Parts: sequence; C-alpha cells; structure tokens
Amino acid sequence: MASNSNRPTSPHLQIYKLPLTGIISISHRITGVMLSAGLLLIVYILSAVSGGIDNYDEMQAVMNNWLITPMYWGFIFALFFHLCHGVRHLIWDAGETFAKETLDYYAKIELGAAFVLTLIALIFI
Repeated sequence: MASNSNRPTSPHLQIYKLPLTGIISISHRITGVMLSAGLLLIVYILSAVSGGIDNYDEMQAVMNNWLITPMYWGFIFALFFHLCHGVRHLIWDAGETFAKETLDYYAKIELGAAFVLTLIALIFI
C-alpha cells in the first residue's frame, strides 16, 4: 500500500481549539474522578473518628499536612462544579439552551456559580 502525502490529516490538539462546552465536558469527567478520590479521604476520616482517640490524633496529623488543604479545596470545587453541571444537564433535558451563544453563556454561569459556591462553603467551614 503506497503512502499518499496529499491526504488530509485529522486536526490534533495543537491545531484544533476545543469549544468551551467541550472543555467543560472534559472537566466534568475529571471532577468526577476527583470526587471519587476525595471519597476515599472521607472514608479515612470517618474510620479514624470511629477508631478512637489514637486514630483520631493520627488523622489530625495527616490532615494538617500542607498538601491536604489544596486537595480539600479541590474536592469542594469538584463537588460544586459537578452539581452545577448536573443542573445544566437537567436544563438540557427540558429541551432548553441549545443555541451556541446560549451554550457558552450557561457554561460561563456554571463556572462562576461553582467558584462562588466554593468560596461561600470555604468561608463557612
């Protein structure tokens, strides 16, 4: 089979620019994985709380690590981003907001709402 150099090639990520809705969709999947990983941390915390004072003290030492704080913030953001995206899908299921301009507008609202909800949660926690 001979190679044909005149054949078109598929665009790749260096050439093709994903639309905002595509980036949001990929981010939704990533935050789902983050939530799954965060649930492991929650299970660890609950088992330490139920395990007695020694386990609780050990868990507190682990939670005071500087790496845990950004993970905690990321988990809270992932939770609210996932929630906002789910609400957006419910709106889509109602047959609304399928115009391109409306899709981008609601994607921006989704991101903004996730950030605001995260900030409010971190203020009160």
